[in-house]
Amino acid sequence: MTLNKKARERKAQRLFVVEGIRAVAEVPASLLHAIYYVEGFSSSADGAAFISEISAKAPSVPMEEVAKKVFDSMSDTVTPQGVLALVKMQDFTMEDVLGNGRPAHIVILESLQDPGNMGTIIRTAEGAGATGIIMNTTTVDLYSPKVVRSTMGSIFRVPHLVVSDLGATLTELKEKHGVSVYAAHLKGEKFYDEFDYSGPTAFMIGNEGNGLTDETAALATSYLKIPMEGQLESLNASVAASILMYEASRQRRCAFPLKTEV
Repeated sequence: MTLNKKARERKAQRLFVVEGIRAVAEVPASLLHAIYYVEGFSSSADGAAFISEISAKAPSVPMEEVAKKVFDSMSDTVTPQGVLALVKMQDFTMEDVLGNGRPAHIVILESLQDPGNMGTIIRTAEGAGATGIIMNTTTVDLYSPKVVRSTMGSIFRVPHLVVSDLGATLTELKEKHGVSVYAAHLKGEKFYDEFDYSGPTAFMIGNEGNGLTDETAALATSYLKIPMEGQLESLNASVAASILMYEASRQRRCAFPLKTEV
């Protein structure tokens, strides 16, 4: 299936693939385009329950049984679970990413390449209460199968934008929306927990091997650093992003306590 293998085809059709019972069940009904399941799937208890659930949730979405050979050719996983969905891409706005009234809590990604890092950042963004993610066009395709799987459904709930001019977007965030933009950078003079993130905030994370480009880093409001012991210079991109997002979350919980349930 070309949608699994080619980002260009996904963008052209505005569709991507989600595989597995749990993953497909996470897809909002309004985004389901079509569902395919392998022969025999509907005869199993789990398969029958899944088909019944989806039929009730999205009765107008077409579902089709296909031969195992056909399904295997459509699947991207080594051990397919027997069901996959074609899913519509969402259209988010800058207002969505800014939080629609909540203080902005944004992650900005420049040329991130690892699908696992991307998926982890999206999933962590949901957990930490980030309002959205912005990335440039040379960042890994967020609708690639590996990214989609590693988000564990968060891709449907975290607003995201892909922008062609990251510099112009950073300038807009700062000058129009009053967002303080922090660059995780080796030249940071203050530790990440010495800043106040209770107001509109964005964290910039760069490429795994090269970090942020000088041009992008220069647009930051401030540089920050994460303290390192041993001989390390930096952390994995998704780990660094997670630390920063949860520090912003911690500060906001302290400033505006929320009732939570565990």
